[in-house]
Amino acid sequence: MTYKPEEIIETIHMTEVEHLDIRTVTMGISLRDCSSPNPAQLLDNIKNKLLTTAKDHVKTVEAVSNEFGIPIANKRISVTPISIVADGHTRETFVEVCKMLDYCAKEIGIDYLGGYTALVQKGMTKGDKNLIESIPEALAVTERVCSSVNIASTKAGINMNAVAKMGHVIKELAHNTEEAIGCCKLVVFANCVEDNPFIAGAFHGVTEPEVVINVGISGPGVVLAAVKKAGDCDLGALAEVIKRTAFKVTRMGEMVGRKVSERLGIEFGIIDISLAPTPAEGDSVAAILEEIGLERCGCHGTTAALMMLNDAVKKGGMMASSYVGGMSGAFIPVSEDANMIAAVEAGAISLDKLEAMTAVCSVGLDMVAVPGDTSPETISAIIADEAAIGVVNNKTTAVRIIPVPGKGVGESAVYGGLLGTAPVMAVSKFSAAKLINRGGRIPAPAKGINN
Repeated sequence: MTYKPEEIIETIHMTEVEHLDIRTVTMGISLRDCSSPNPAQLLDNIKNKLLTTAKDHVKTVEAVSNEFGIPIANKRISVTPISIVADGHTRETFVEVCKMLDYCAKEIGIDYLGGYTALVQKGMTKGDKNLIESIPEALAVTERVCSSVNIASTKAGINMNAVAKMGHVIKELAHNTEEAIGCCKLVVFANCVEDNPFIAGAFHGVTEPEVVINVGISGPGVVLAAVKKAGDCDLGALAEVIKRTAFKVTRMGEMVGRKVSERLGIEFGIIDISLAPTPAEGDSVAAILEEIGLERCGCHGTTAALMMLNDAVKKGGMMASSYVGGMSGAFIPVSEDANMIAAVEAGAISLDKLEAMTAVCSVGLDMVAVPGDTSPETISAIIADEAAIGVVNNKTTAVRIIPVPGKGVGESAVYGGLLGTAPVMAVSKFSAAKLINRGGRIPAPAKGINN
């Protein structure tokens, strides 16, 4: 991969002025060989594997960042779904495993570790149930471990028993942690991907190599600057501008990822080209949509603008690299995007509008705060609606929802850092409890039977 001098100058401008960074370099580590029927041996195996394999991860990433002058915001690890690694163990042992993962994350020096995960789109094993039931305690007694549960897929349909259970798990987790911050570390998926480097949904899929480096780039500020510079061109021309910008950002991201991979002697996996916002001024996906032509993100036309943005980002990334993976596209987390927060506060965005937007973006209802008295059944119904969008459209969707105890519509949960500020949004006053309590599995759609 050869760079021209003008490309290097342009990249320096992107990093210094337009908030371009590598959002995460995530090392995926298989823990499948750590399984043991003995709890003490299981914990020891996990500790030895993680501390040995990832011992040079942070210092190598920081060295590459300094060498190229490109900020790398986060160093992370993802592991094999723990429901698989610890299958057969008790709920109490699962909590101890989570504590061990947290200990290892701190020792290694990373901010988050993903993979406290269960894949239950078609049914639950005893291990899956024990992990899910342990989440409210496990995430309350740890700081750096993130959890995900996949409850649906286009091939399997929607496991409504798991959906119902997750409503109660989320409510309990909210009450176990201050301002329900534990819920910021838990994602409920449909059609999850096995090579996602982004927290909170990262895990190391069972089809992945022993160890792998996956990179997640960012760059809403770079795209925003390009859209502003493009002026009043038509939407076809604007899509081309966004595509070319994504191409440049992806090339830079892959260069960094491959350099880290080479120095660690670890296989390079994928580059996730998602636009991931932060609360910082100018680092907003919603701001891009507003620059495209919306008075306020959330007004009529928002879904169309987001579809164009998401598609153009993907096309640019796929032109630049043969190893695009993960989510890839545009994220719309409410609390982590300054302009999205402003849109909610202005009444421009409701949960219903967000749900429509998730049909064309890369994730789903992300970092959405709702009143603390929202029922478990309503939370489950929100999850089911989002899963339905993912299942019928054969795409990944997710819900990271935060029922904030003691707070109602118009108030906010303030987390700081990348988690930002979550304004509490209204939910429907009508109940879907009867639907949720039916249980069972919503069958896969006809398009899922395509062999």
